[in-house]
Amino acid sequence: MIAAEPIVLESYLAGKWVRGDGEGAALVDPATGETVARASSDGLDLAGALRYAREIGGPALRRLSFAERAELLGKIADVLAARKDEWHEIARRNSGNTPADAAIDVDGAIGTLKYFAKTGAALGSASFLADGGPQRLARDANFQGLHIGVPIDGVAIHINAYNFPSWGLWEKAAVALLAGVPVVAKPATATAWLAVAMTRAVTDAGILPDGALSIIAGSAGDLLLFVKFGDALAFTGSSETGETIREHPHVRGENIRVNVEADSLNASLLGPDAAPGTPVFDLFVREVVREMTTKAGQKCTAIRRALVPAAFADAVVAAISSALDAAPEVAPVVSPSSRDAVEAGIRALQEAATLVYRRRHGADEKAAYVAPALFRADGDVPVVHDAEIFGPVATVVTYRDPAEAYALARRGGGSLVASVFSADPAFLAASAAALGASHGRVLLVDPSIGESHTGHGIVLPSCLHGGPGRAGNGEELGGLRGLWFYHQRTAVQGPAPVLAELASRAVEIAR
Repeated sequence: MIAAEPIVLESYLAGKWVRGDGEGAALVDPATGETVARASSDGLDLAGALRYAREIGGPALRRLSFAERAELLGKIADVLAARKDEWHEIARRNSGNTPADAAIDVDGAIGTLKYFAKTGAALGSASFLADGGPQRLARDANFQGLHIGVPIDGVAIHINAYNFPSWGLWEKAAVALLAGVPVVAKPATATAWLAVAMTRAVTDAGILPDGALSIIAGSAGDLLLFVKFGDALAFTGSSETGETIREHPHVRGENIRVNVEADSLNASLLGPDAAPGTPVFDLFVREVVREMTTKAGQKCTAIRRALVPAAFADAVVAAISSALDAAPEVAPVVSPSSRDAVEAGIRALQEAATLVYRRRHGADEKAAYVAPALFRADGDVPVVHDAEIFGPVATVVTYRDPAEAYALARRGGGSLVASVFSADPAFLAASAAALGASHGRVLLVDPSIGESHTGHGIVLPSCLHGGPGRAGNGEELGGLRGLWFYHQRTAVQGPAPVLAELASRAVEIAR
């Protein structure tokens, strides 16, 4: 059988589909090593694309109300939902996704668009925000102040990660478009096929105003040289790259607002009451295994450290190992280079912690499969808490008492999520208070929600997604609070009737 020629991905810039110069970078099927697509942005006018989005797309979006912009999001969701089988097939071929993996990415993106379409519709005819009501500022009751947020008049530049090409595109774009800010998205080249194909479906449907949505297939090149005051940058990926973006001379010189969602050594904590044989013990084991195997562990929210009472460690290792043996074959990581990076991380971790489980396989050398690996460490083993291995790898870490457990969780240096499994309400509540300052989200699980919670690693549009410290100090989601990133908050002072009129035209959303 002769393999099909790789497709050539185009970029959508300044209202047109355009092809970059040269052969471009190869996008591969990680299950076979076959090149399925190529992408190049060489020679494209990125400065002109940003200018077009600012001058054409931005004003068109800001002429609409929140409800009108929300309606556009609903139409995008409908167009994408009608072709889900196509998106799942691209996710399989370019990301190696299993059907369940693809559903998280594709169906999750559509669900996020529908969420913001529904909640945005409730904002009605307003087109900007109010943070509270008018407040008296002086002895004269007529002199008052009001905090409002108006949409920034630049462009939202989204630099996205390779692991969720669909969800990463639409969860960011939904908030920006609802806020009235045009989007220029730069998906990670390795898995850009899905993001580009979805964008083409939306542009072909003619849903959005001209210039409201653009996409770059290929390298970002010198894109950051063309950002300017009024723009906003949102990045998802490694903390190293995030820091490079923050420290870019032009980004710093223009004081561009930047949101980063980066590395995260997330922890799941088994409570002292959750002995082997209890329902909550079984729920904990199931969650660790699910987070190791879903998307081949390539989730920024995946469990990297399983914190367990020292007395339960042997039972936890045995239970996780048994469950991994029974689990279906794990999908490949995104590329051979990612496979090599994960294997290098496993070798480094093996020098400091004990490898207690590894399921081998006989995959082709060109494929990007990584056998799941489980380690055990007692207490504060530095590499366990310092190095994120972005694949199907986790470490069981023992603790003596809750104080040590909380300290070990915080050793991650700031994380996106921690989960706590216990049947003790007091322990769960204490854990939330202890871990809240170092985690963007804390999931508390007892048997009453064991079968209904959405999972340690599942990000929901209604809740904050982001985290402090090494996780980036950003907030990608969080319900309609996320609109504030794309609004400039300003204090308006003046006569009470004028401020009352201004407040009546805004919609109040707490930050």
